[in-house]
Amino acid sequence: MSIFDNLRNITNASRSSADPDSVTFTFDSLPESLDQLKSLPEAAMDTPFKTAALTVCALCAYAAAPEIGKQMVNFLKGPAPLSPFEESFIKDRFRDSKLVPFSYFEGAVPENDYTPSVPFRITIESNPYSFQNENRAVLYIRSGGADNPRQVKLRLKPSEGKWYLEEQMILVGIRTPKSADPWA
Repeated sequence: MSIFDNLRNITNASRSSADPDSVTFTFDSLPESLDQLKSLPEAAMDTPFKTAALTVCALCAYAAAPEIGKQMVNFLKGPAPLSPFEESFIKDRFRDSKLVPFSYFEGAVPENDYTPSVPFRITIESNPYSFQNENRAVLYIRSGGADNPRQVKLRLKPSEGKWYLEEQMILVGIRTPKSADPWA
C-alpha cells in the first residue's frame, strides 16, 4: 500500500537538462520513504537544482505522511534541520490543502485538481540573480496554480560539495481546484 493512496493515484527518477537556466527532472514515481529518497540519483545533491527538485518530492510525501515527509525535509536540510517554527509553518500550510506541492509538476492545474502527469516532471529555473551570494542559490519553480514562480533557497556546504535546503517558499496559496470551486 502506498502512502499516497489516500491523496490520489501516484505512480525512480532520471534527470534531463534543458539549458543552463533550467533543469527538468523526471520521476517515474515519487519517493515514499527516506531510503527511497536517498536512493535517487538526485540525492547526491551536488547541484542546487537536484536539491530543489527533491524538496518538492519531500513536501508531497509530507502531504501524505507528515512524519515521513519531515524525515525527508530534514535530510535535505542537512546540518540545519527544521526549526520548531518551520515545522509549525509546514504543518499549518497543509491544514487547508495537501495539493500545493503537487502543483509544481507538469500537467497539474486547477482544472484537473492538480493531478500531475505521469511520469512526474518538474523544471527548476535560475535567473541572473540566482547565484549572487557565494555558496548560496535562489532557484524558482513554476506552479500550475500561480502566476509567478516560487523560490527555494539553497546553501552549499563546501566541505561535502552538497547543496542543502535553506528555505522554501513554495507552500503558499494556489488557485482553487475545480472540484472545490463553487464558481467553476
